[in-house]
Amino acid sequence: MFTPVLTKHTQSLILVDTLSVGVDRIQRNFEPMQGLVESWRQAQIPDAQAKLIFYSAFVDGNLDAPKSLLPEVHRQYFDPEYPEFSPRTMWSLSNAFTSVFKNLDPVPQFKATAKLGEFLTQPRA
Repeated sequence: MFTPVLTKHTQSLILVDTLSVGVDRIQRNFEPMQGLVESWRQAQIPDAQAKLIFYSAFVDGNLDAPKSLLPEVHRQYFDPEYPEFSPRTMWSLSNAFTSVFKNLDPVPQFKATAKLGEFLTQPRA
């Protein structure tokens, strides 16, 4: 989460200290993210479940992304460009979405990508 520096013009601002605090916050959040990525790399997904996730994202509209992206996300998952995304895992599914999102204009790309992690971590029946 982005936290702005709430310091007004002042001579007592020590930029190095302010940057140090910011870098420390980033590093504290990095380890949990690494754990999530590793668990996604290990999480096998049956093809039917992947299709339900696509359906939920695009047909049900549970992800803020254009519905027209569905065929390309499907193709990227089931026939990926890069061999490392061939295993049918949550990591590969995430990469299918983000690979296609790169073709969007900047604002829609940001919105879709920002919501993707939350969408993919939602429990599914």
